[in-house]
Amino acid sequence: MEVTLLGTGAPAGLPRPDCPCAVCATALGPGARAATAVLVDGTLLLDLTPGVAFAAARAGHSLAGVRQVLLSHPHDGPAVEVPAGLPQPGRVPDGRELALLTGHRVRAVAMDAGGTGYAVTGPDGQRLLYLPPGGAPAGLDEATAESYHLVLADVVGRPDALARLRAVGSAGPTTDVVAVHLDHDVPPGAELRRRLAAAGARAVPDGTTLAVGAYEDVPDVPRRTLVLGGARSGKSVEAERRLESFPDVLYVATGGTRGGDCEWAQRVAAHRERRPGSWRTTETTDLVPLLEEDGPPLLIDCLSLWLTDVMDVVGAWDDAEWAGGGEKSLRERVRELTSAVRRTRRTVVAVSNEVGSGIVPATASGRRYRDELGRLNAAFAAECEQVLLVVAGQASVLRG
Repeated sequence: MEVTLLGTGAPAGLPRPDCPCAVCATALGPGARAATAVLVDGTLLLDLTPGVAFAAARAGHSLAGVRQVLLSHPHDGPAVEVPAGLPQPGRVPDGRELALLTGHRVRAVAMDAGGTGYAVTGPDGQRLLYLPPGGAPAGLDEATAESYHLVLADVVGRPDALARLRAVGSAGPTTDVVAVHLDHDVPPGAELRRRLAAAGARAVPDGTTLAVGAYEDVPDVPRRTLVLGGARSGKSVEAERRLESFPDVLYVATGGTRGGDCEWAQRVAAHRERRPGSWRTTETTDLVPLLEEDGPPLLIDCLSLWLTDVMDVVGAWDDAEWAGGGEKSLRERVRELTSAVRRTRRTVVAVSNEVGSGIVPATASGRRYRDELGRLNAAFAAECEQVLLVVAGQASVLRG
């Protein structure tokens, strides 16, 4: 089964008409995208969009063989003209299945928002899933879930849709996940590729034809990632974004509860509110056992608070205790942690503060903490496939 993406953009396209934002201003050439429409084996058209016949011609295809046109979401704006020769578009009721004379079967998948998803099985048995913009499948369970060779979804706008598919086995390690309905939420080019790769997904230009079941282009998700940044740099948001398309993430908060500190409680609450509801949270600095266990992905936020706790335990703030064995104990704790990171089989994303940058703390204890955090960051980074530095909300890849 072959799928041609006649467009890969949001319903308004990219750039949006009359939008002055920076992303739309730079969405030129290969970065420009028409509204998403999908041609399956030249016989089935998913979503009718303006200029679809010209888009097919540019991709080297004709719509003359199309026998069914299905809509996945309501069309906002002026009515789209149906090109001559195409059947009138329609939508299949949720749960109903449509059998085409060409041997394709199409099942309507219920969404949690307006729109309809379509599961298409080709004559060769290959399966693809096409989801509408802003929608995620509703009512999935492992007993009835199908596995798909190709998923076309709004990965940027609804990463939780991919998490739901992964949770029930509908999307696996060999599923080709291609982002569609791309809007101006993420700059095109390298930043878009980086974010999608972290989710195990990719984007392709308009007019691309994909062979369903070909897996060679599926990105490998980094198993260990360190995200560095200063205060309010966006490092925690970046770390959370890297795992929001995966189910059952364990969020490891190393800062504790700090009873009576209202400002800290507000910070913790803000972090909790923006996490997906399927994530679990544990408050601990005992990271080694978690890294040694099998289980879902870990998000550790953050290493700087872990270091503070360990320095408290070993007496690092007192010069005499530091010289009398505290330094040696700290080095051993760091080695235990980094060795566990090296051995772990879990997906791990860790957050830490980047320190220094030429500013020398006024106290000996401050200088000690700065130095030890720098050493910890370097040792942890050495065990990671990918290391990022976040500045002003912008992530730069240092490794990977």
